[in-house]
Amino acid sequence: MAAEDIHTQPALAPSPALAPVGPKQRIAPLDLIRGLAILGILAVNVGGFAVTMSAYGNAELWPFPDEGWSALSIWIVDAFFHQKFITLFSMLFGVSLYLVGGERGDRPRGKLLRRRLFWMFVFALLHGLAIWWGDVLLLYAWSGLFVMFARSWRPRTLFILGVILYGLFTALQIVGPLTLQFAPPETQAEVMAQLHPSAERIAEVRAQFADAAGSLAGAYRQNFAGWVALQLPSVLAFVFPTVGLMMIGLGLFKTGFFKGERGVGVYVVTLVVGAAALAVVVWLTWQDQMAGAKFLWAGGVEGLLNPLVSLGYAAVLILLWKGGAARFLSPLAAAGRMAFTNYLTQSLIMTTIFYGGRGLGLMGQVDRPALWGMVIAIWILQLIWSPLWLSRFSMGPLEWVWRCLTYGRLVPIRKEV
Repeated sequence: MAAEDIHTQPALAPSPALAPVGPKQRIAPLDLIRGLAILGILAVNVGGFAVTMSAYGNAELWPFPDEGWSALSIWIVDAFFHQKFITLFSMLFGVSLYLVGGERGDRPRGKLLRRRLFWMFVFALLHGLAIWWGDVLLLYAWSGLFVMFARSWRPRTLFILGVILYGLFTALQIVGPLTLQFAPPETQAEVMAQLHPSAERIAEVRAQFADAAGSLAGAYRQNFAGWVALQLPSVLAFVFPTVGLMMIGLGLFKTGFFKGERGVGVYVVTLVVGAAALAVVVWLTWQDQMAGAKFLWAGGVEGLLNPLVSLGYAAVLILLWKGGAARFLSPLAAAGRMAFTNYLTQSLIMTTIFYGGRGLGLMGQVDRPALWGMVIAIWILQLIWSPLWLSRFSMGPLEWVWRCLTYGRLVPIRKEV
């Protein structure tokens, strides 16, 4: 989640004095894309702050009727944001493993990368258990252990294995629902019934809202339950597609795509393909959520298309950057340079609003249209405070802490004059 440390030595040559990258050495398109991703992720995560994990993503357990502006609000999230920005983040994390660890033959930097992943694991536990159950850092730390062994692979190899890992996972989400149509009618009826919660289940989830809103103990009781329910399956199942996305991202970086080094035509084609994929996703989500068609296989198709949509978003930013809009986009780049700090402060702000005991205790009391207002307010806040902070400091406060722990010494944070 943090900005990368770029090696300064030739491939396979050990670095005698490793140090964080300076502001002038940064790769501008990476910061822009990371900034877009960190803001976009909040639009998806906000529903997980407003309710307990049990109700997240389930329209029938949401505390407000799934109709009108509320239904339209979640459709916008699912059509344009869901899985698009976390996909970009996963790709960029694969890039950071190479930028920090270099080639596999560079032992000092390999050791630095392992320390970085270890401290990410520690931050993940603190974030997930002490702040918010929906932490993604634990999955990244775990996935990074696999991808770091592949960081010296050629782009072609990274693409092939990455597509296989990601494609197999999403294909299962298509095949499973499609095979259901050939099952006996009673089996189909049983599966469909499981998609609708019982009155007892709805009452149970409402009690979880009250528990989380009522006290600090209740908030962390529900937070721990959500963390266990999400993280244990996540580190086992989601590691495969995440590793695949990281490999794809690293492969794209090695071809120059994420550095903005390819020709304009490459990014235009990427944008067109991404727009076509987005059009399909928009139609599927509308049919599924607004028109009531309920295609059980739609999620798998969307999963296959989402990386194309994500790259289309990235292509827009790179084209703007190549077209001379770097100054206009600088607040977004600053947010990207402070992505780790911004990610964790999003969790602190939102849980302070929704958790009881240490905040306002609004769990289960805010509908989706109002959540969009909160998201936009935090976007504005982070686009303002990130460049202000970086006008005086070379990195975000939590990026600095992470680097100090990774390098085993205090690193400078004051911006060089």
